[in-house]
Amino acid sequence: MQTSGLADHIDALDPEDLQGIDALLAALRGTWARGDAAAYADLFTPDASYVIYVGGISLGRAAIRRDHEPVLGKWQKGSRMEMRVLDVSPIAPGVVRVLTEGGVGTGKRVPLDKVQTYVLVRGEEGWRCAAFHNTKKNRLFLWLNARATR
Repeated sequence: MQTSGLADHIDALDPEDLQGIDALLAALRGTWARGDAAAYADLFTPDASYVIYVGGISLGRAAIRRDHEPVLGKWQKGSRMEMRVLDVSPIAPGVVRVLTEGGVGTGKRVPLDKVQTYVLVRGEEGWRCAAFHNTKKNRLFLWLNARATR
């Protein structure tokens, strides 16, 4: 798992769960890179919510698939998803929140210009994403806020 600054409570997670979570995140990146909207959507629960940084909402696996077909087939065709895990926090047995910074692009270096929150659940299919929210970073505001809190 590509991690940075993981909280101490990650030790409370079962190593097998961490492997499953890491495998799910890798599968999300892999299906995106292949441009496979159906396989990408299958990594979400049937009733998942998916919010993109411009405010678009997809409710349910079928909508996630439908909404990603033009994204992966046209607008982001040939792109890849990069992410760095910032935190993994258990919410309840078989439920975790994963905080990442990530981005999508086609260049050698993909900028990590967004922040994502995933709610992952362990079920019969293994780990799946039940909720996803993506927010674009505002570098100017982040800089100003950092200066103000010194």
